[in-house]
Amino acid sequence: MSRREWRVGVAGLGTVGAGLIELIAQRPDFAPAGARAIVTGVSGRSRLKSRPAAISALPWFDDPVDLARSPTNDVFVELIGGSEGAAKAAVEAALAVGKPVVTANKALIAHHGAHLAALAESAGAALLFEAAVMGGTPAVKMLREAMVGDEVRLVAGILNGACNYILSEMEASGRGFAEVLVEVQRLGYAEADPVMDIGGFDAGHKISILAALSFGRAPSFAVAEIEGIETIEPLDIRMARELGYRIKLIATATRSEGGVSVRVHPALIPLDHPLASVGGVSNALFIEGRWIGRIFIQGPGAGAGPTAAAVAADIADVMTGAARPVFQVPAAELQAFTPVNATSTRSRAYLRLLVRDEPGVIASVTETLAAAGVSIDSFLQKPVEGAGGVPIVLTTHAVAESVLSEATRRIGALATLLAPPRLIRIAGI
Repeated sequence: MSRREWRVGVAGLGTVGAGLIELIAQRPDFAPAGARAIVTGVSGRSRLKSRPAAISALPWFDDPVDLARSPTNDVFVELIGGSEGAAKAAVEAALAVGKPVVTANKALIAHHGAHLAALAESAGAALLFEAAVMGGTPAVKMLREAMVGDEVRLVAGILNGACNYILSEMEASGRGFAEVLVEVQRLGYAEADPVMDIGGFDAGHKISILAALSFGRAPSFAVAEIEGIETIEPLDIRMARELGYRIKLIATATRSEGGVSVRVHPALIPLDHPLASVGGVSNALFIEGRWIGRIFIQGPGAGAGPTAAAVAADIADVMTGAARPVFQVPAAELQAFTPVNATSTRSRAYLRLLVRDEPGVIASVTETLAAAGVSIDSFLQKPVEGAGGVPIVLTTHAVAESVLSEATRRIGALATLLAPPRLIRIAGI
């Protein structure tokens, strides 16, 4: 492509948007083709908000849809966020006029990726979203480009920095979930309403996108099984450590003859596993291919600099003319996932019980598990000061989820229990 100036419109002027504008101002020639980028229009929630001079001096658009359609820019960058509303309308408007779109919006792609891919391909426009998953760590490009010659079987890892920070700090300090959550919000790692993070939904959006790229399917967030970290207690973290594990929020997508499984849930990871050493707000991902084997990548999952750099990398792809299907196969051929029957999925589990300190309790628990068809792998009984009872922790051999669920229900009905059983899966990755 001939050397020229590319005009960029940026909608969304939060942390990432401001970081991108600063990056382009400092290094407009970042693309390897020799072309230069220049920001020629911006849109944000409020024009009256105090902003750095580099932003306030740029042409302003009250409506991001107008910016998306404007002939004053060649590339539209959407950093508004959210799966509906202005973000969706603006991206659709840009694609409708054949304009390339770069976005960091994981919710938008997870919910409407197939629809937007069809719009993009019918208009001959690029739709790129490297920054939507793992911020500045190139997970999307790894799957979309580097792994295209292989057959991906599994992607699994830590995809939410806020949850990883909370679990890391709970282990390091012994503090409870609620206290560490306040700290995470103060530091800006989680929103004022943290449900998307701690509920597992943010990671669910990301793993849905990675699953689509891995398996050549339409993103199917609706079929993802999602569980957050709200119920994890310091006691679970201590007991898991005693057993040689660390608790992490793990997102997994696997393909088998039965279909595709997309899951997010807390899981016990062996202390010698690479994911166990990923602390703070870092993200990490395993990709397993039939021919390449396993690849492990780790890096920053958020932040102005890393995420802005990922957006810039996508802009560079537009400038250099890189073109490929959005989700590996043409949009017209995209099919929804066939979800695996969750009840038949087999996994090992950590089961923590708080019981009365009286004779026969352990026998009743083990007999109940045996009657339900669950085999015990390890057992730990360790009095904990202030626990209000005697904590018992069991780990099981691999068993179908349906069997494990029924066993947990039966144990929960025992009169000797002082609290509902706490079940956490043991990761098999």
